[in-house]
Amino acid sequence: MTATTSRTWLITGASSGLGRALAETALERGDRVAATVRDQHSLETLAALHGERLLSLVADVRDHDAVAGAVEAAVTGLGGIDVVVNNAGYALGGAVEELSDAEWQVQLSVNLLGTAAVLRAALPHLRRQGAGHVINISSVGGIVGMAGSGAYNASKFALEGLTEALAAELEPLGIRVTAVEPGNLRTDFAGRSIAWTAQHIGDYDDTAGRLRTGLAGLDGHQAGDPARAAAAIVAAIDDERPPRHLLLGTDAIEIAERALRERLDELARWRQAVGIAYAPDDATPRTARRA
Repeated sequence: MTATTSRTWLITGASSGLGRALAETALERGDRVAATVRDQHSLETLAALHGERLLSLVADVRDHDAVAGAVEAAVTGLGGIDVVVNNAGYALGGAVEELSDAEWQVQLSVNLLGTAAVLRAALPHLRRQGAGHVINISSVGGIVGMAGSGAYNASKFALEGLTEALAAELEPLGIRVTAVEPGNLRTDFAGRSIAWTAQHIGDYDDTAGRLRTGLAGLDGHQAGDPARAAAAIVAAIDDERPPRHLLLGTDAIEIAERALRERLDELARWRQAVGIAYAPDDATPRTARRA
């Protein structure tokens, strides 16, 4: 696909935030968009502007039958799918010990298993045409963990692993895969789109508990612009060599760089500390016995 090629997009969770910004950007380019939402009225203004090029589909990614139906409706209604954007998701805040089984289940059902359901439904169409691009909206929270975000981090770390495996499986079939890792964008993420654990343990007030107050002050004041983030994603899709990972925002880049440096420093220290060495003429690792 080139920059001038008209595309058909399937975007989950497109009623607001980055998903909506992507839908708007694609439609403004003249592309067609099938957008899944939970409220059938949430895209009425876009539909009035773009008519039949926007197909609004009601589907909750936790309902896998509804997901499969939405994908089939997109293929039938718009003539196919070129780009699949797994954007639907939310954050659950709270210390790991505070999380109930039910809360874990909902977090993973939306952020991870919902993505898997979309992929099962959409990939047969991409495989048949031997082309396409899968965009999994991850987060810098899929690279670095943070106190109070254990469930969200777990879902996004898992999505990163899924994306790596998926890319290895689909590249020989002509299908590209990118994990998008935004920092703080001016969306509802820090406001109505975040949920909190029902249980509260006071011992975590100075660690996980700080997330609640921090996000309350951040809501609506994030530095990142969803429209610019959407433009960057489109540019990545247009590129002949799209990235496997696309970090968005100076905050995300700084956090990732710091984490990677710390990981390399730790690796170097402990590689020596545990006595791992490589002989110059032998690539087989050996463990040196400590004195």
